[in-house]
Amino acid sequence: MASTGVTKRSRTRRAGESAYGFLLLAKNVAMALVALLILVAGVWSSWGDAKPSMLTKGLERGTVTVSDCGDEWCTGSFTPAREGGKSRGRVRIDEAVTNGTGDRVPVVLKPGTDHAVRTGAAGILHAWVPFGGSLLLTSLIVAGGLGLRRTGWAMGLLGAALLGASFATLTL
Repeated sequence: MASTGVTKRSRTRRAGESAYGFLLLAKNVAMALVALLILVAGVWSSWGDAKPSMLTKGLERGTVTVSDCGDEWCTGSFTPAREGGKSRGRVRIDEAVTNGTGDRVPVVLKPGTDHAVRTGAAGILHAWVPFGGSLLLTSLIVAGGLGLRRTGWAMGLLGAALLGASFATLTL
């Protein structure tokens, strides 16, 4: 009889190899879930300001003239864009989307609040900044934890581009 040179592995070794494979699979699933959670959290926190900034139909549009700025918020008077709109003496706007006191900013008012959201390219890009940050953070998990280096680089570059574009449009 000719021997093929193949020896049967022991039951213990086969169980160890299966457990190791299971642990690798569990690690990859956990990393993918963490990455997905971070991306969903970024979209969730961005959507509150992105929705009125992008989907302005039916919302009250106008201009805020900034009169006072604090640490995070600026306040000013709201002038509606259409005739028949209601002027407001005091509305809040994020300090990051203004250039300080005296600045006139195109905005839309969130329904039922005194919170104004900047419109246009600058407002939309600023609204998606949390998502850009989540893309940057997730790129590290995807590239390092999951070993998908090209995907990680692409996500990181997209996040950096979003943050850079937001910064560039707000400083103009």
